[in-house]
Amino acid sequence: MQYLEESYDVVVVGAGHAGCEAALACARLGLETIVFTVSVDSIALMPCNPNVGGSSKGHLVRELDALGGEMGKNIDKTFIQSKMLNQSKGPAVHSLRAQADKQEYSREMRRTLENTEHLTIRQAEVTEIITEHGAITGVKTFSGAVYRCKAAVLATGTYLNARCIYGDVSEYTGPNGLKAANHLTDSLKAHGIEMVRFKTGTPARIDKRSVDFTKMEEQFGDKRIVPFSFSTDPESVQKEQVSCWLTYTNEETHRIIRSNLDRSPLFSGAIEGTGPRYCPSIEDKVVKFPDKDRHQVFVEPEGLYTNEMYLGGMSSSLPEDVQYAMYRTVPGLEKVKIVRNAYAIEYDCINSHQLKATLEFKAVSGLFSGGQFNGSSGYEEAAVQGFMAGVNAAMKVLGREAKVLDRSQAYIGVLIDDLVTKENHEPYRMMTSRAEYRLLLRQDNADLRLMEIGHDIGLISEEQYQKLLRKEQSIEKEMKRLETTNIGASKEVQEFLEENGSTPLKTGTTLAELVRRPELNYVMLTKIDKNRPQLPWDVIQQVDINIKYDGYIRRQKQQVSQFKKLENRKLDADFDYATVKSLRREAVQKLNLYKPMSIGQASRISGVSPADISVLLVHLEQHRHQKSLEKKEEETES
Repeated sequence: MQYLEESYDVVVVGAGHAGCEAALACARLGLETIVFTVSVDSIALMPCNPNVGGSSKGHLVRELDALGGEMGKNIDKTFIQSKMLNQSKGPAVHSLRAQADKQEYSREMRRTLENTEHLTIRQAEVTEIITEHGAITGVKTFSGAVYRCKAAVLATGTYLNARCIYGDVSEYTGPNGLKAANHLTDSLKAHGIEMVRFKTGTPARIDKRSVDFTKMEEQFGDKRIVPFSFSTDPESVQKEQVSCWLTYTNEETHRIIRSNLDRSPLFSGAIEGTGPRYCPSIEDKVVKFPDKDRHQVFVEPEGLYTNEMYLGGMSSSLPEDVQYAMYRTVPGLEKVKIVRNAYAIEYDCINSHQLKATLEFKAVSGLFSGGQFNGSSGYEEAAVQGFMAGVNAAMKVLGREAKVLDRSQAYIGVLIDDLVTKENHEPYRMMTSRAEYRLLLRQDNADLRLMEIGHDIGLISEEQYQKLLRKEQSIEKEMKRLETTNIGASKEVQEFLEENGSTPLKTGTTLAELVRRPELNYVMLTKIDKNRPQLPWDVIQQVDINIKYDGYIRRQKQQVSQFKKLENRKLDADFDYATVKSLRREAVQKLNLYKPMSIGQASRISGVSPADISVLLVHLEQHRHQKSLEKKEEETES
């Protein structure tokens, strides 16, 4: 029997948020790329929450955009409400979040893929990976067709052996009733890849017409919208926005949940997979936080095209009748009608310690992995991993150096380092608290941190890069002007300071020193800064933050300098740590399992102590000294 056979540079398996970014990155770098999906209608599907961004996740999206990714551009085209979170706090934790029109988001991303040169979309289930001598050479689909490739990216999301569950109902299907992928797991296991079972969940979708919004708190978007993408003209996204709504569970809700826990597959043992700690189901919340008499419920529109609304904060796997009973105790939902039941979904994914920092499998050369398949959760986490996996697959095919972002460069670096270095027993979620250098890794300066790298990769145009350089020059020039412009204790200045609750001047000072005062900022000083140039808002923002937080920023840069010293002490990927005397047995086991790239990465592995790191440093120094002696002997002999 004859089967179809085709050849591509890169194969991408899955067209969710990770697969889309991987496929676009490879194709835009000129590689012939094919992306497989179980349904073309599910490209960039949002099977759970109808939003992009949020605390720390907004950082990821802006970093992705600065590197040349697509998610930020796509949400700018399709959002229906936008809000900058945490504005009452410092700039390090400001995070952009946008409600998406789910159908339009998916449609617009599909349009982008369909109109990208070198990119082919194929609806088919990939069932096998094909390797020769430990390297990927192709994939096979359910029909028997073979697609040869030089590199492949697995971005299967929650589809592998997926099972959706609520109450006694259990169905082997992917999210939103889409077809599951039931064959690839066996092929991966046959190639020595370790699989684990995780789970996540989603709340019910309800009919807007059955909601009483008078009993809820209306949540508005920002008056002035900030786009996600640095390439989006801010004026183009100023538009009328839809509202979201806030309500709360109560003791009656919790009583119904507690009295039906025996019918919950989460507590009965029917669900095997490990769920995300930081995105628990409502039954989880009620059990784990018995002292709380209420929990927030966000009622969010799914789009302009539909009356479906999402109940954020109330995901569940309870039976259908219990869902109705508990939802109808919530103020505003007394007569609610459910369009789609809440459910939990179990799926196969990998233990991510099997990956290098490039997201390439250690066991299979040329096979990369990204997204929820790596044991993470969230659209944004998936997208950035897919992008980096796609970029590094492309770098491998093109014979170029791999791109790895470290923890001091980006939230993306923190995310990937955590995945490949730390033990993750549950779906990983990005949080600002995970980033040690978060004052440097703000969402507002993602372009200044990463766009040069995007340009070097080849995904940021020369025009964009030159615009970035002009912005950098403007920031430096204005900061220097403020640091060197003295201002006297004139009557006008003293009145200005008094009006703004600031201490009067006894002697002259610089404009920069006034900006540093907590009660003042760069914009406020316009009144007494007579020679101020006209500058765009993004430059003003950077000038204000850099001057106001100068001391903290310098301190964090010193910490990064120390961090870099350990990161630059490289380790051999093939080194056998059992040969190092004085290393504890647990350290030997963990180091041989993870095969860290550097002393810095080794120090972050669970089970490797500071004492073990000291032993490694001594070993490296002895090894370096031995090499130096051998070299001298060779030179003497010659």
